[in-house]
Amino acid sequence: MSSVETADTVILARVRENHMKILIVGSSGTVGKAVTSRLGSDHTVIEASRSTNPPVDLNSDESIHELFQSIGTVDAIVACTGVAPFKPLRDLAGSDYQDAFNDKVMGQIRLVNIGRDYLNAGGSFTLTTGILAREPILTGAAASLANGALESWVPAAATELDRGHRINAVSATVLAEATGYHAFFPGFVPVAAAYVAAAYAKSVEGTHTGKVYKVEG
Repeated sequence: MSSVETADTVILARVRENHMKILIVGSSGTVGKAVTSRLGSDHTVIEASRSTNPPVDLNSDESIHELFQSIGTVDAIVACTGVAPFKPLRDLAGSDYQDAFNDKVMGQIRLVNIGRDYLNAGGSFTLTTGILAREPILTGAAASLANGALESWVPAAATELDRGHRINAVSATVLAEATGYHAFFPGFVPVAAAYVAAAYAKSVEGTHTGKVYKVEG
C-alpha cells in the first residue's frame, strides 16, 4: 500500500468514527424522512415533530425547551420545517404574511436560539428555505418572503455563533414527490427528496458555515 493510500485510509477511518447524535425536526415530512434515512445510516438520529414522543412545536419556546430537556445535548440540529400560504397577491392579507414568517422563519430561528445551549461544541444547525427565495412563481409571494428572510439571516448568524457552532441552510427546488405542486412550478425541474437529503448531509458532516446550499434540477 502506498503512502497516499495509507493517508486516505486513515482520513476515511476518522470520518467514519465521527458518529454524531443528530436531532431532525420535521422528520415526518417528505424531506425529513429522506434526511433521516441518509443520516441515520451513520449516526444516531432523534426524530421530532408535532406527532412524535416527545412532540415539539417550533412556535412554542416551552415546547422546544421540553424537547431538549428530554433528549439532552446533541451534535447537530436539522430543521426540515416551515409552511407558508400560497395565494394570489391580491388575496394575501397581512395575517398570511405573518403566518408564513412566524411558522417558517421564526420557528427555525427559535430552534437555533434555544438549541445553542444544547448543541455540543463544534456542532451544526441546518435550516430549510427554498427556491422561491430567488425564483418567483404565481401565488408564491408569502413563501418568497419567508425563504428570503432565512437566507439573509443564516450568513449573518454564522458570524456570531460561538463554541465552534456552524449554521447553513438548504434551498431546494420543488420535489419530484410533490406532484400536486408541479403545475405551480412551470419549467422547473423537480428533484428527488433523496437528492436534496445529500445537501443536508453535506451541511451536517462537512465544514461550511453561513452557506445556503442550492439544490436544483
